[in-house]
Amino acid sequence: MSSSKRWVLYLIECVDGSIYTGITVDLAARYAAHENGSGARYTRSHPPARLLGFEEHPDRSSASQAEYRIKQLTPANKRRYALGLLQTKGASQVMAAPELTSAVKLEAV
Repeated sequence: MSSSKRWVLYLIECVDGSIYTGITVDLAARYAAHENGSGARYTRSHPPARLLGFEEHPDRSSASQAEYRIKQLTPANKRRYALGLLQTKGASQVMAAPELTSAVKLEAV
């Protein structure tokens, strides 16, 4: 069974400085859910401040595996990883992505 959905791994910096890591197929909708309190339980009590970065994966399995690996990192290493995502993808390319510009704020770390 083949699916054209691309899974996205994302890192969010919360207002208290903590970092939330998750996966989704619709980043803009998921970030909006985190912002309005209908996202993950963690982001209800730690609202998002900004999107640190994201990367695409071909399927849920690989996205989940990457999410697990990133969740094992220290906060400082998560920030370094996010910075690498920005440098790899290019912040200007990310900001120009039409599906993200309306709902997601991306800032350099």
